[in-house]
Amino acid sequence: MIAGPTAVGKTAVAIDLARQLQTDIISADSRQCYKEMTIGTAKPTPGELQKVKHYFVDEFPVTEQISAADFEIYALKDLKERFTRHNTAVVCGGTGLYIKALCEGLDEMPAVDPAIVQQLDDEYRRQGIGWLQQAVQKEDPVFYNTGEVQNPARMLRALSFVRTTGESITSYRTQQKKIRPFRIIKAGLELPREVLYERINQRVEIMMKQGLLDEVEKLQPYRHLKNLQTVGYAELFDYIDGKCSLAAAVDKIKQHTRNYAKRQMTWFKKDIEFTWFRSDDEAVVAKILSLG
Repeated sequence: MIAGPTAVGKTAVAIDLARQLQTDIISADSRQCYKEMTIGTAKPTPGELQKVKHYFVDEFPVTEQISAADFEIYALKDLKERFTRHNTAVVCGGTGLYIKALCEGLDEMPAVDPAIVQQLDDEYRRQGIGWLQQAVQKEDPVFYNTGEVQNPARMLRALSFVRTTGESITSYRTQQKKIRPFRIIKAGLELPREVLYERINQRVEIMMKQGLLDEVEKLQPYRHLKNLQTVGYAELFDYIDGKCSLAAAVDKIKQHTRNYAKRQMTWFKKDIEFTWFRSDDEAVVAKILSLG
C-alpha cells in the first residue's frame, strides 16, 4: 500500500516497486477512475501506464457515481484473482476512505434519500462551505466536533444522513476492522511542507499548460455531478461563469490543493500502521521492500 498527499510522487514510487515485484498496480484514487477526468486528476501518463498495468484507472464514465464501498468490492475481487497469479500487488493512491475500505472494510449504514442529497448539493453550490459548516454544527454537532469540517464531501454526507435518518452518522461507526485474507504493508510518502507545496504549485501550472481549461470546458454539461465538485474543476467552472479571473481561479486551485494535501496527511498520520518515507529518497523503494 503506497499512500500520501497529492503531488508527493506516489505514482513513480509505485511503478518502480511494482516492476521490482513483477506485479500490477490498483489505483486507490476516487477521481482517476473516470475516463473524462484526466489532466485535473494527474493520472499516470501513457508512458507510465505502459510500464506497469494500472487497474481502477479510466474504467468508468463520469456520469457513474463510484463510492468507497464500490471500490472495496472491486479491489477485493481483483486481488482475489490476482493472488492466483502473483504473490503481491501494489495499491497506490491518496483517497483515504478508499484505502480504509480496502484494508479495514466500511461500516454498514442505512441508505440516504437521493432527493435530500441533491438538495444539499445544490444549496452548497449556492452558499458555499460556510453555510455547510453552520448547518452541520446545528444539525449534527457530534459529527461537527470530530474536526472534519474542512471536508465538504464528508459534511454533505453527514448532513444528508441526519436529515434522512434523524441520527448522527457517527452512531454507525463501529471501529471494527474486517479481517482480510492477505497481509497488508502500508508505506506512506511525505516531503517537507514547503517542498510539497512548491510541487503542488508547479503541478497546477503544468496542468494548465496541458489543457486543463479545455478539459473542464468539455465537462460543462456534467458540472452538476458530485464527481466534478472537486479541486481543479470547480474553480475553473467559476472562471467560466465569470465569477473570477483565470489567474484567480488558478491561484484558488493551488490553494485548495494545498489544503487537500494537508487533510490527506492528517488522515494518514492517524493510522499507526503506516511506515513513513521521504519520496525523494533514492533508496525509498528498497526501504519499502525491506518492510516485507
